[in-house]
Amino acid sequence: MILSDKTIMKMLEEKSLVISPLTDGQIQPASVDIRLGNTFSIVDDSPSGVITLENEIRYKTITADTYLIMPGQFVLATTMEYFELPDNLTAFVEGRSSLGRMGLFIQNAGWVDPGFKGEITLELFNANRCAIELKAGRRVGQLVFAKMDDTALNPYNGKYQGQTGATGSRVYKDQENN
Repeated sequence: MILSDKTIMKMLEEKSLVISPLTDGQIQPASVDIRLGNTFSIVDDSPSGVITLENEIRYKTITADTYLIMPGQFVLATTMEYFELPDNLTAFVEGRSSLGRMGLFIQNAGWVDPGFKGEITLELFNANRCAIELKAGRRVGQLVFAKMDDTALNPYNGKYQGQTGATGSRVYKDQENN
């Protein structure tokens, strides 16, 4: 079941759901608006020109209130908000249609798992032929919450738990690589 604004506000008041910082205007009828943070990361050039799943990927990270994403560029960004989800709640990121119509794709690689704590890393891609100016603090998407039928047996405690800032891939830590 998708949570309503009333349920989201109640959970925030009870502190069973944590979103910080948060303004009243961010709470929508069935979601919470997420804003762009001020850290951006791009994959650093590798000597071989190839990145693998087995090796740590190096990133160049900058902190800035404005970032110019070039045509065809891929960049990691972060939400301004820090989240703590209870063990019976999951969420997913949806990009803003207004930004998608500009050619800016805002993606998250899947669900935000129950028990997750941290800022959400966003994967941004400029599909336009023009550069797009991004500004920290601007609404870039929304988080939609779904209540689970029961608490998770194994709430999230993975390699991205507690992340802050634009966090690069940690796929090299996957068990199948060991």
